[in-house]
Amino acid sequence: MVLFLFLTHLGLGIVFTLVVVSREVGVKFFRFNSGLAAILIAVALAFRFSGPEEASSPVALVALLIAEGAIVVYWATIGRMLASIRPALVLAAVTGGGTAIVAQALALVADRPLPMQALTVASFLSSTALLGGTCTAMSLGHWYLVIPSMEARHLQSIVKVQIVSMVVRTAIVLAVVAVAILTWQPGLEPSFRRYIMSVDGIFFWQRVLFGLAGPAVLSYLTWETAKIRSTQSATGILYVDLFAVMVGEVLAKYLLLATRVPV
Repeated sequence: MVLFLFLTHLGLGIVFTLVVVSREVGVKFFRFNSGLAAILIAVALAFRFSGPEEASSPVALVALLIAEGAIVVYWATIGRMLASIRPALVLAAVTGGGTAIVAQALALVADRPLPMQALTVASFLSSTALLGGTCTAMSLGHWYLVIPSMEARHLQSIVKVQIVSMVVRTAIVLAVVAVAILTWQPGLEPSFRRYIMSVDGIFFWQRVLFGLAGPAVLSYLTWETAKIRSTQSATGILYVDLFAVMVGEVLAKYLLLATRVPV
């Protein structure tokens, strides 16, 4: 289930970034990213079908299949045919993906209090935005090797998106931890405060270090490097940034399933 959630959010996050990247970067960039997203979602679905039933609700599954179908058709037609329907395909993929993420979150915490349900939805959406923004920023930085004459402002724009998603993700995690600690009542469930201070809490602190603190520093370095138009250096930093974000988000999924706290 950890891999199902992680790959789903990564694939859909890439889909979401198709809306914010300028068309000036070229058709091949969109073909590459839409194909990558389609593959990630397909692999996620394979884990879903071989995993436990509670991995997602029927609504989430149908919405995810709609998003997958739309992005596959988008990949197959971009730069080739049917240009008039591609905005509708992106809209269908984004709408289906957003619905799938919300439905996943609600299915996993259906018996939790309303504030924690809302925070879980926000956590899933921010995780998707961070994964997609970081991955697309890395691939766009690499694209300057394909089109060296491309303007640096395109990389700067997607790095801004990645930084905003990092700030939002961090704020939501802080809110989740605060709610989990302040609303705990004896006898209802294990204390999250006790969990993070125990030996098992090493997973939480690794999640904070690799998934939030590290990427925050790396995002700032990427932004400063992109400002001076050093695209190769920025891309190198983004490789490390993407790895750190991926480690952090895998741990976040594990912690959600282990503690039912969507950090």
